[in-house]
Amino acid sequence: MSQRPDLRQRRAVLEHEWSRWVPRLSIPGARPGGTATLRHEVTESWARSLGSVDPGRDSAPVTDGGQVHQRWASSPLYRPVSALAGELHSIAEDAGFVTAVTDDSGTILWTCGGPTMRRRAERVNFAPGGRWDEQAMGTNALSLALRTGRPSSVFSAEHLVSALHGWVCYCAPVHDRDGRVLGVLDLSTTWDRSHPLAMSTVRTLVSSIEARLTTQEPGTEHLRLSCLGAERAVRDGRQLRLRPRQLEILLLLSLEPGGFSAERLRAALYGDRPVTSSTFKAEISHLRRALGGAISPRHYALTDPVSCDAADVLRALEQGDTDTALRRYGGPLLPRSEAPGIEEWRTRLEVAVRDAVLASTRPEHALHYGERAPYDAEVHQHALRLLGTGDTRRAIARGRLATALRG
Repeated sequence: MSQRPDLRQRRAVLEHEWSRWVPRLSIPGARPGGTATLRHEVTESWARSLGSVDPGRDSAPVTDGGQVHQRWASSPLYRPVSALAGELHSIAEDAGFVTAVTDDSGTILWTCGGPTMRRRAERVNFAPGGRWDEQAMGTNALSLALRTGRPSSVFSAEHLVSALHGWVCYCAPVHDRDGRVLGVLDLSTTWDRSHPLAMSTVRTLVSSIEARLTTQEPGTEHLRLSCLGAERAVRDGRQLRLRPRQLEILLLLSLEPGGFSAERLRAALYGDRPVTSSTFKAEISHLRRALGGAISPRHYALTDPVSCDAADVLRALEQGDTDTALRRYGGPLLPRSEAPGIEEWRTRLEVAVRDAVLASTRPEHALHYGERAPYDAEVHQHALRLLGTGDTRRAIARGRLATALRG
């Protein structure tokens, strides 16, 4: 049986659905009487999408539990986008948009925008970790750009999912020098804020990103942070002489590739302490010079790749690799730091590693972790439960448990 009648029928259904929204939204191009003609690429996308996406769903599905900061840090788009972070933030905040960057699968890795628009976007999981490929979220500008390799916009009820009918999205794919699509850059806002220059702005920004991709030097100096039970930054085998506060800033920026506003970074470093703006800016300036300028202005983010032992542990835990996480967990994060942001990350890491140990069915994990946690009775009891009655290592676990209970 020919598919043509079926496609015609589906197109008629889609155009009927589209026409219900046109009069309410005053969409340009509507035919008299409130009917409209769907663009061919939108119609075909709807037809493909209906097999996997419920138009009534309320938000995008989540990838990796939304924990994609390490994927972003290792993305080829990380450096060029970070270099433009200040400009992207300005455009998004001044024009009332949310800016997003995806990888080639359609997973959002980074966003920025004003607090009001970001909250609206988060309601539909237009946020890091959200999946916006066609199979996950149907017809939208990101999925069309990924599929076609061309700039795309989707307005209001052109979106398959009705929860997106209040939005308009403009995006363009980012290509490497060989023409491969690495991801897309998207500007999204509510349909009533649509702007005729939005698409040209996206194209210009993507051109800037692609230009930076082609000029990236493959021999960029490699910076390595050791912050678990240690306080050291090494670049190409040479230790950088950083003050404790500068190391704290560098660590925070490496753990949050999306970067910080000035107010948020200042709070993460000083909390409620009365520290002058000039003191804060001086620390940033000194670190920027030490790194050869690799911190973006206004919105603070690293523009050069940095590897970090704490990030390695987080990535291993996200992948369920408790062996690697324990091997690389050398102790508390920057143990002498009292910065609120560092203390929060320190607690988060400690809890995550401990939880992974208690969830493991391998006694080696509890025994290994128990070396660093002599007073954690629950961990030693867990080791005893997992060790067989004839296992000589039970004596180690029993001794540790006795010490913990006495303490």
